[in-house]
Amino acid sequence: MRVVLAEDNALLREGLQMLLERNGFMTVEAVGSAQELLAACRRHDPDLVITDVRMPPDFGSEGLAAASQLRQEKPNLPIVVLSQYIEQSYVAELLDGTGGTGIGYLLKDRVSDVRDFADTLRRVQSGATVIDPAVISQMISRRHDPLQRLTARERDVLVVAEGHSNAAIARALFISEAAVVKHIGNIMMKLDIPPNGDQNRRVTAVLAYLRAQEQG
Repeated sequence: MRVVLAEDNALLREGLQMLLERNGFMTVEAVGSAQELLAACRRHDPDLVITDVRMPPDFGSEGLAAASQLRQEKPNLPIVVLSQYIEQSYVAELLDGTGGTGIGYLLKDRVSDVRDFADTLRRVQSGATVIDPAVISQMISRRHDPLQRLTARERDVLVVAEGHSNAAIARALFISEAAVVKHIGNIMMKLDIPPNGDQNRRVTAVLAYLRAQEQG
């Protein structure tokens, strides 16, 4: 099985590569950034991708964003995300956008058996979905709060939305007006606030945010 591996920590990347080779996998390329991951997959057309979440340059969710992009380009590409963190919004996007087949999300600290890990990789490559129980538990516990569906940028837009024009929001957040329009549309959809001529949808969204902050 031909694998592209993305992990920014050089020691862990080398260790994973050795582990893969000892268990019958062939690492066609091992890289340290999300951009390198995209390029490597386009070069090699691998059977499986293994990627970390937080990678250069900003150590945000670059690896997971790259995984989503790869699945958009090749919907059947099996991907295993191996991370220290639960990035809930991207997990949901990855599952929703791909039908949830051939996807794995494992927490590094909870991988304790090499044989089980190798078996999980083979199952994902065969089309199975394997999500760490801790990830599922967190997603279920937060499902009642629609604000948890928002990305970090959507929350930023929501915080400054009330009483401000799209142009003002764009200036405050250093983004384009087109991006503001897109984010606001996503916010309204995720918060289940339908079009309504009798109420200000932005005020409704901001009030939902403030109530959640008070309860938290």
